[in-house]
Amino acid sequence: MTPSRDIGRLIEIMAALRTPKTGCPWDLAQSFATIAPYTLEEAYEVADAIARNDLADLEDELGDLLLRVVFHARMAEEQGAFDFGSVVEVITAKLIRRHPHVFGDEQVRDATAVKGRWEEIKAQEKQEKQEKAAGGASGAAIAEQSALAGVPVALPALTRALKLQSKASRVGFDWNDPRAVLRKIREEADEIEEALEGDASSAAAEIGDLLFAAVNLARHLLADPEALLRQTNRKFERRFAAIEQALAARGKAPQNATLAEMDALWDEAKMRE
Repeated sequence: MTPSRDIGRLIEIMAALRTPKTGCPWDLAQSFATIAPYTLEEAYEVADAIARNDLADLEDELGDLLLRVVFHARMAEEQGAFDFGSVVEVITAKLIRRHPHVFGDEQVRDATAVKGRWEEIKAQEKQEKQEKAAGGASGAAIAEQSALAGVPVALPALTRALKLQSKASRVGFDWNDPRAVLRKIREEADEIEEALEGDASSAAAEIGDLLFAAVNLARHLLADPEALLRQTNRKFERRFAAIEQALAARGKAPQNATLAEMDALWDEAKMRE
């Protein structure tokens, strides 16, 4: 097989890899569960390429992510559930349905109105699914009707916290001022300090509340906490690399330097930025 710009060729290659006896032993041994972590990993690598503004890498990472989609679709096709074509059909139908201002006669004012209409249509779709599935409702089905339903457990914790908070906000459970959230952060920090006087495990548990409150503040400031933390991680790596370089110029390594010396170099790196 030769490379191609045609999505059909990618689907053919995936089918060949999954063909018993003649396919790839590794690909044949995979399942939805084993490919799921790779799917998440590729999505993060896409986000990383975007954060670095590396479009060449983004092209490559988008291909890797697309491969995971094709992989999942192929395994589903083998089970008679759906195929790649039906995945495309479902998403195109959804896009048309959720953009009545583009593919229909509705009028919208701005991007905020578009987002609001999207959420309305999404909620309507969810209601229709629930009504269709009604009659034999189990505890799980009842739980699905919660205002917080539909947030995947496998999401990164910061992202899941953000989505849970956003859903709660839609039904009025929210602060109306970021300063109130900041006061909550201070309150949680005080609780950690108080807990440190006793059991360290109690203080650790309070950290989760602090992180949740920090996510809430980011949401009120219209910022993505995952993106913010990635930026801070990169900043830490950059400044620590500057410490290592400065120490190397003195013939030292970090483990041979004092904390005071490294703190001073950190401040110098910070001032240069």
